[in-house]
Amino acid sequence: MQLVRQKEHKTLHGHRSAAGPRGRVGVALAALLVAALGTGCGSSADSETPAKTKAGKGAEAAGAAGAVAGSAEQLKAAQQARIAAAKKWKLAKPPLMAPAAPQTKPEISTREGFEVEGGGELPPVFTTVPTEDKVVFLTIDDGAEKDPEFLKMMQELKIPYTAFLSDYLVRDNYPYFKEMQAAGVTLNNHTLNHRYMPALSYEEQHEEICGQQDTIQKQFGKRPTLFRPPYGNYNEDTLRAAKSCGIKAVPLWNAEAFPNRMDWREWDRDLHPGDIILTHFRGREDWKGSMPDMIRHVMKTVTDKGYAVARLEDYL
Repeated sequence: MQLVRQKEHKTLHGHRSAAGPRGRVGVALAALLVAALGTGCGSSADSETPAKTKAGKGAEAAGAAGAVAGSAEQLKAAQQARIAAAKKWKLAKPPLMAPAAPQTKPEISTREGFEVEGGGELPPVFTTVPTEDKVVFLTIDDGAEKDPEFLKMMQELKIPYTAFLSDYLVRDNYPYFKEMQAAGVTLNNHTLNHRYMPALSYEEQHEEICGQQDTIQKQFGKRPTLFRPPYGNYNEDTLRAAKSCGIKAVPLWNAEAFPNRMDWREWDRDLHPGDIILTHFRGREDWKGSMPDMIRHVMKTVTDKGYAVARLEDYL
């Protein structure tokens, strides 16, 4: 992956290397504590008799205290489950829990240097989601490797991720990706045949993108709104064709994960809030390791740097 400075004006179009939580529970618990305190106080606007008010407020306070205790127990149980899952899957540390999804989604625009001529009305192309949350997003491309252990691992660790599928690699085992979808993973568009898009005509690009839209809708029941061009390469025709097929955004990536290393786009070779991480459905035939090995490495990197993995769609 080519390294670039942040905010540098350079047209890269996402070229990749050839090698290839506490927040949410804490907020909820704090809200419950506030509710408990609030219900313990009287109000001059109450129309109840003093005795009745005292009894009612006492019952409410007891109920709120019970909810706080229950929430604390749930928090403890969830943490214990994360620790147990991390130990089972040989993670160095349990994954951090992502904060609650933002109520107001960030405004997404094309990254500087990634624009195309006449692209103002086209889907934005970006490598990082604007957020102050210390979260990153895991995305997985293609669909070649269909490792059942990977599905179990991700479900038990509760790590969210987004898939970008190419049909020529997926069609031999749609049920594998249906199981993934049933676990909450969004299946998005990576074209029918993973061709180098800028070398194709508009009509050919339209067929690659819209054909995959139709296939995903037919096989999985939902038409994607996210598209990632193969190799991260695109031109104006790519984005025009994608928009005509119902695509709303084109997430690229700021880092790429392998079983034994991370590749970086930025010169500081580090993660930043909102960064999108790319990896692939690959196994030992292509890598020096399995998909669970890759997850172990990327999660060590992410967790050691104090980041949680969040669900990309919650921010778009």
